[in-house]
Amino acid sequence: MFFLIPAALFVLGAIVASFIGVVVARLNTGQSILVGRSRCDACGAALPPLALVPIISYLASGGRAQCCGARLSLLAPAAEVVSGGLFVLAYVALGLDPALPFMLLSVSLILALVLYDLAHQILPSRLLFAFVAASAVTSYALAPSLAAFAATLLPALLIAASLALIHFLSRGRAMGFADAPFSFGLALLVGTAALPGFIFSFWIGSLVGIIMLARRPRGSRMGVEVPFAPFLAAGFLLAYFTQWNPLPLF
Repeated sequence: MFFLIPAALFVLGAIVASFIGVVVARLNTGQSILVGRSRCDACGAALPPLALVPIISYLASGGRAQCCGARLSLLAPAAEVVSGGLFVLAYVALGLDPALPFMLLSVSLILALVLYDLAHQILPSRLLFAFVAASAVTSYALAPSLAAFAATLLPALLIAASLALIHFLSRGRAMGFADAPFSFGLALLVGTAALPGFIFSFWIGSLVGIIMLARRPRGSRMGVEVPFAPFLAAGFLLAYFTQWNPLPLF
């Protein structure tokens, strides 16, 4: 009985991630998000229901499309596992708090924004505004008082302003402007873990950047462009769910 709720939330998170994959693929393309069969990315064949079961379909097919045998991307099942894990972590952190549904919505929108950024190198305004609104509602629902909620606004604004400043000073080369409102929503969502999350974001981004530079072909002078939204999401969520504060190290 103890594992029933976490198991149900993991399954729900995986299902939500599967739907998010549809949203990412169809948003701003003129296709309906709610209507229309999912199709194979390789051959365009309509996918049967059994090919759309989160995680299980990928494992059962050996990572290949049933229609044409093309190798499937690992990103979709990985996102489903991550989403399920985040839903469980949110439950562990909050329990059956009235704010839990808002937290799950916020986490789902974070995943949608990260996947869209990875696919298109941009954060769509509709998802971004929805995330900031959901984060604000979640933060307000979790705050013990109005004063406590107001106290989360200042660090969130400062973090967002710093990223906006980086964008303008670099003329958009170092960071996209949309990362500023995204970081604002993340900071609101995690509350007191905002500053550690901000630090973790740059640590994670630096580590990944070093690894990517080290793996470049020898003699290559081409730069490496990586969207920063995934690092922001990873840093803030890591700080929130672990409550690890690196500031005493400085």
